[in-house]
Amino acid sequence: MEEELDLSDFENFLISQGSEFNTIQSYLLDIKQLGLFLKSQNKDLLNTGINELRAFIHKLFDMGLSPVSINRKISAMRSYYTYLYSNNHIDKNPAEDLELLKVGRKLPHTLSIEEVNGIIESADEKTPGGLRDRVCLELLYGAGLRISELLNLKLSDILMNEELLSIIGKGNKQRFVPFGKKALRAIKEYLQNGRPSLMKKRKAPYLILNARGNKLSRMGFLKILHKYLIKSGIKKRVTPHTFRHSYATHLLQAGADLRAVQELLGHSDISTTQIYTHIDREYLKEIHRQFHPREKEL
Repeated sequence: MEEELDLSDFENFLISQGSEFNTIQSYLLDIKQLGLFLKSQNKDLLNTGINELRAFIHKLFDMGLSPVSINRKISAMRSYYTYLYSNNHIDKNPAEDLELLKVGRKLPHTLSIEEVNGIIESADEKTPGGLRDRVCLELLYGAGLRISELLNLKLSDILMNEELLSIIGKGNKQRFVPFGKKALRAIKEYLQNGRPSLMKKRKAPYLILNARGNKLSRMGFLKILHKYLIKSGIKKRVTPHTFRHSYATHLLQAGADLRAVQELLGHSDISTTQIYTHIDREYLKEIHRQFHPREKEL
């Protein structure tokens, strides 16, 4: 039996399962890390048992990794050994009885409506890059997109007349998301006065381009976001996903139906969407603390 399978086979398996690019890359790194650990134990990926896998988990604890990070590595191991076992590369699945750690569900950080508006309005629309940045920010908040969905958005995915985006989300599931008048204005302005300058005479199917005419990378957008956080004076930690959290929270605060928000976000399980109702309750409690006469007396 081989000492270690080529991880490209595992990568193809994950692609066939509809896993997102970032998940795939993380899982590959996790399995490589496991392989190095097993090598130090005179084992290998094809010749190991649950005790060695648990020892790896204990080492992750010793390294100071959070339960969330460890759970991702456990998920990677379960996927990898499921793949090996289902393809007859091993006789027994050593990860079959591995369980995820129990993690308390944290409420996601959100921005206020004023903070969101401040960040979006700080984009300089006098330059091609600024016009692009405005579109990015408008769509992250105006359509509640994941950053991967935004960066993978193609021109053909934009239904301008209907003000809808055709989005391929997690698990290759398609959904149609409205994006509103302000995002529509930003897209039209960018397509007319921004994107042609960024294309550099290349043919590019993607909406969001970098200065070389290629698809903007996640790291490229993080640098852009950091610039606008400084410019708008926002000191709290903000990620691209913060806009998605804020989008869902603000919709629910305004009275949107939970199942409608679930559909807009592309959540397969409504329990994932329900976390935003907890945020909504915290918001109501804060309003009560600030404005109820009896509270103000304390």
